[in-house]
Amino acid sequence: MDYAFGPEDEAFRQEARAWLTEHAIGEPARAAGRSWERELGADGWIGLGWSPARGTYGNRTATSTGQVVWAEEYARAQAPARLGHLGENLLAPTLIAHGDEAQCARFLPAIARGEELWCQGYSEPGAGSDLAAVRTAAVRAAGGRTYRISGQKIWTSLAHEADWCFLLARSTEGSRRHHGLSFLLVPMDQPGRIEVRPIRQMSGSADFNEVFFDGAEARAGHLVGGEGNGWRVAMGLLARERGVSTLVQQIGFAAELTQVIRLAIESGAAAEPAVRDRLVRQWADLQAMRWNALRTLGTADDPGAPSFDPGAPSVAKLLWGGWHKRLGELAMQVRGAPAALGPDDWHADRPYRLDALQRLFLFSRADTIYGGSDEIQRNIIAERVLGLPKEPRP
Repeated sequence: MDYAFGPEDEAFRQEARAWLTEHAIGEPARAAGRSWERELGADGWIGLGWSPARGTYGNRTATSTGQVVWAEEYARAQAPARLGHLGENLLAPTLIAHGDEAQCARFLPAIARGEELWCQGYSEPGAGSDLAAVRTAAVRAAGGRTYRISGQKIWTSLAHEADWCFLLARSTEGSRRHHGLSFLLVPMDQPGRIEVRPIRQMSGSADFNEVFFDGAEARAGHLVGGEGNGWRVAMGLLARERGVSTLVQQIGFAAELTQVIRLAIESGAAAEPAVRDRLVRQWADLQAMRWNALRTLGTADDPGAPSFDPGAPSVAKLLWGGWHKRLGELAMQVRGAPAALGPDDWHADRPYRLDALQRLFLFSRADTIYGGSDEIQRNIIAERVLGLPKEPRP
């Protein structure tokens, strides 16, 4: 598929750039927040990639290349990190594909306006990359109008901010693996029934949470795709996780690589042939990731469609996870011994502060684990794409 940008794309680029210049540029300290989500929503910038088949909800719609244009301009403007990413890019397309009209009418307008934030309840202490091993239970309450949810989710991004959680739970007692799972939409404001605990990372931040459900309620009308069909819905959602958003991620990667290259030149590390070789390889691999991401945008994102490539999401995750981890290591290499030092004005009475490259190194250690570990991605490619024998499972 040809992903060259045409005149309409360039006109859209100028519109996007002008809006971002007015609303985001010049405010480098501006933090991501609900007000920014509402600002984006008010001018229709949320949900550009939603299929118009179900109608629009105050959002603009854009072609695939138009979505890439917006993603590129947003990243280049260094606009605030999005709090609404999970709702806009994961849940909304999933509802459009698998939800009913009532669910779309209830949830899509609020996402498009930037009014409701979402988190994802997939991973559990005993079911991280092995998503089919989830044990969180969803039991139909008397009368059948609600589900009662009990269990624990972990590594839940934005759970402390979210209004709603879309989660995978076991709705058929005694079921195993991907059978008997259901995909439910759960309100987070349930004191005494839902508890969110931040997970402190070695970088000092707490970007993730563990969430405990103790009889939390979800309406039966908020079951997506039918009872027991949660695995199909969840896999459709994960396929969408590697779409246009990966291009935004790559622009951020390019900015980090530029910073590392600049540091290598300033420190003299770039004079070493081994370092130069690694810098060139990082650049070349990043270009390959970009073309791979553009290529996969040309395939259907519905796992049931004939043109869907089941290996594309796993290949993308393998590529960027390893690349980013190697970049963090390279950043420390070009800095040498000073990379292990803290700030000059460090004091025991203040929290330990890390600079951007130190945070990059520490955070990127997890890139090959979260979102499906490298081992799981390779299994998916081997079994679903290459047709190799499956690993024995208990």
